[in-house]
Parts: sequence; structure tokens; C-alpha cells
Amino acid sequence: MKKHRTNIKRISYCVSSLLIFILNSCGPFIPSTLPGGVTGTASSQPVEQLTIPALPAVYQSQFLNPLDVPHTYMQDNCLHLRNKWKPTSAAPGTVVMIIMFKEISNPNRFHKLMTELHAQNFEAITTKQFLFFMERNIRIPFRSVLLIQDGNFESKNFDENFRPYWDSLGWPVVNGWVGHFDVPRSMLKQNVELEKEGWVDHQSLGVTTDTVLSDDTSKTVITRELGDSLTEFADHYGKTPYAFIWPNGGFALRPVQAARQLGYQLGFTSNSRGPVMYNWVPLANVIDPERSQLIPEGQINDPLMTLPRYSADEALDAIDFVRVMGQEAAIYQKANKSLDLNYYNVVCKSTYGEIPIP
Repeated sequence: MKKHRTNIKRISYCVSSLLIFILNSCGPFIPSTLPGGVTGTASSQPVEQLTIPALPAVYQSQFLNPLDVPHTYMQDNCLHLRNKWKPTSAAPGTVVMIIMFKEISNPNRFHKLMTELHAQNFEAITTKQFLFFMERNIRIPFRSVLLIQDGNFESKNFDENFRPYWDSLGWPVVNGWVGHFDVPRSMLKQNVELEKEGWVDHQSLGVTTDTVLSDDTSKTVITRELGDSLTEFADHYGKTPYAFIWPNGGFALRPVQAARQLGYQLGFTSNSRGPVMYNWVPLANVIDPERSQLIPEGQINDPLMTLPRYSADEALDAIDFVRVMGQEAAIYQKANKSLDLNYYNVVCKSTYGEIPIP
């Protein structure tokens, strides 16, 4: 009996010790403020064993409208910092101007814009390069531009306006293609040939020319504009578009959510807010009385699906500001690199490993 009681005490002691070990091992979750104010789980270590270092504030620019606030979209601090400081990533301050062209009625002004972009060391990139830059911060030219021609045009438009820059500089162009069913066969054939040549990348601009999507738009119309376009592209271009140019500047939460569900990864508005950088997209949270035509997109909370674009005229006037913003952002990021790396070493390194040294 005495031996039996001794075994019970030993078992009780072991269970108690195991319970204490488990409780000590499962310390409270420590919330960490991600860039842009998003809260995430930083560590599962007890508070008394880990002090989360502060991260620097998001770069702000005096050249943005006061109501156009830089928004971040990376939910994982550690992945963001690793992508930011890997030696193979884009240089700090890499900036992209997204420029939309409607009908090019003034070729002289168009060529002036393109000449000025080249003179200030901008280089055109593809949609895929842009996507990978925004998602993973892959290396692209320090000053990049994404050229988007909205609407359906015959090959003459591309040959006369864009092809000279493809031939001399290797600059591609994106076409926002409206995939309606009554596209002239000759126009469609010409655009398929341009796609095959590899320098005109067609992405979706819906399937009708007069639609404006909003939260009041019926599910049928949203499905038609977003979903039917996928079928049209598969039939004619043999590919699936992953970028959607919001038709006539209209967008809202429901259409954005539907676009995500259908697999779109980028969305371009007609809002002129500024350039974009990795994990940095200027958006507005409220209506600006002085620019009431611009739809506030910040509350949708999906920056990659509500990307701003300059019109061609606005872009020509904004080039100097964009160039300076990239330079300022580079200086700011380099000045705060030690804070970034300190955070990474304390919070991230045990899970993500060392950031490679060049």
C-alpha cells in the first residue's frame, strides 16, 4: 500500500510538472503593429522574455495630396522585411509610374512625354514584372513606368505610337482590352498578332464599353464584366488575364471582392494619386471636395486591386515629383535599415533565417 501511494505521488508530480511546462511554453501572444497599422502575431514567447523592437513609420511624401495617404498591404512583417533587404531585391526607393492613355489625339505631346521619361532614366516594364515587384519586390529598373493603353484599337495605333519605343528601347505596353462580342474581326486578328509578337500585353477592361461598376451594380453585371472577360481571353488570346482595368473609373468593394474570387491579382483605377512602390500605395480614405470625381479606395483595404494611375497629361507634369519621391524614399529606407534589421533579427530570424549578405 505504501508503495502504491508513492507511485501515485510520483504520477501526480509528473503531471503537475508537465502542466507547468506546457503553460510556461504557451505564453501570451504579443501583438505587433505591422506597417500601415495592421496588427499581426509577432511572437509566441512570454512578454518578459521578448521586447518587440519598434519599426520605422511608413515613408511620407510632401508631393502627395494631403488626403492621399500611403497604404501598405503586406500582412507579414517578416516577409516584407526579408523581401525588402535581400540583395537580389529591388533597390530601396524603386518607384513605378502607372500611366493610362486614352485615344492619343496629340502625338506630339505623347512623344514629348515618352522622351521626357527616357531623359529622366525611366524604363517601361511588363505587367508581370510589375506584379512580381509589388508582391515580392523583385528587381526592376529604379525608375519604372507601366504604360497602359485603354480601349480597343487597330494595330496602327500601336505601330505609330508605341512601336518606335519598343524597337529602340525595348519598352512594352499594356492594352486594356474590352472583350465584347462584336469586336471587328480584323481588329481582333491584328491584336492577336500583336500579342504573339510579345510587346503588347492585353489585360481585361471588361466586356462592355459603357459599364460603371459600383456596390449598387447587380451581381449579374459584375459577373458579366469580370467573368465573361476570362472566357473571351481564353478564346481569343489563349491566356487568363490577371489584371483588371476598372471600366470608366468605376469600382467598389463588391466588384473588388468578386475580382479577387475570380483570380485577378491587380486592379487599376483612374484615380491619380501618385506613383507606387513595394508595399506603398497612395490611396484616399475619404472624399476630397476638391477632387470629388475620385472614388475613395482606402476603406476597401485592397491596395493592389485599387492602384492609382496618372493620365498622360498629369504624368508629364508629375515626372519630376515622382523622381524626387523615389530618391527621398531611398534615403529614408537606408537611414532606417538598422531598425528594420533589428526587428527582423529579434522577431523573424528564428523562423525565416538570416537575410543573405551580398
